[in-house]
Amino acid sequence: MKISYSYNFDFFSWIKGAELVELDIINPADDPVRPELDNVFRTAKGRKIFGLRYRNEIQGVVCVAYANDVPITIEELDHMSDAEGKIAIAYTVWSFKKGAGKKIVKEFLKYIKTAGNIDRVMTLSPLTPMATHYHIRNGARLININATTQNFEYKI
Repeated sequence: MKISYSYNFDFFSWIKGAELVELDIINPADDPVRPELDNVFRTAKGRKIFGLRYRNEIQGVVCVAYANDVPITIEELDHMSDAEGKIAIAYTVWSFKKGAGKKIVKEFLKYIKTAGNIDRVMTLSPLTPMATHYHIRNGARLININATTQNFEYKI
């Protein structure tokens, strides 16, 4: 006798209900890219923290600085950050759930399009194969390779 099973479980169905929200704080130790940056840095002049929320739980995080030029170090990002900046610079992105990293980038790009005051979306990413693969896979284009970082640009 042959038994067949049918599953109606969609592993990524949660993504449809996820939303981008602005956060006041995160646990910096959760950040695998830049855990040394505290919440004061992440929310200082011209900087914001965004989370991907699903059922009151944060599934992914992106920290962004606004500037008028593209930094190549965190120190430059610190000096260049400006609330009136026309370039959004994602300097760290991570997720707690499979699929949340890609989704938060997609939602952040939608947010930027509707904001209407940003000309470019760039990254200040570590110089690692993992970061390269992540951004290329999500549709970004490599712009600069620096001594310890790399910059990708997302189309808006």
